[in-house]
Amino acid sequence: MPTSIVPDNDNNTTVYLVLDDVTPFGHVWIEHVWSETGEEQANESTIIRWLVEEQFKRPLRVVAFNTEEGWSRDVSREIAEKLLDLNRAGTVLGAGASEFVERVIGQSARAVV
Repeated sequence: MPTSIVPDNDNNTTVYLVLDDVTPFGHVWIEHVWSETGEEQANESTIIRWLVEEQFKRPLRVVAFNTEEGWSRDVSREIAEKLLDLNRAGTVLGAGASEFVERVIGQSARAVV
């Protein structure tokens, strides 16, 4: 039986999902964090690290939700800004993460030499 992406009611956890363009198959919501790490690691820093590591082909959107607190929202801009900050500090972003930053916030993320 597949693991549920809905956290236990006892645990106040925010879960992050990435909408990835896995062309030619189209857009797919990837519960990447939930399926490959424990609940305690399903966080913003894991998504950012995986975006930097190019674990997603062409990320289109990042959504966070917390069922205990009863909210969900698009966090793409916040994630893109953090990626741009990392890039400016010397982290090289791959093509997918660079394109995500440029599309979401309109600023260029370049490889730092």
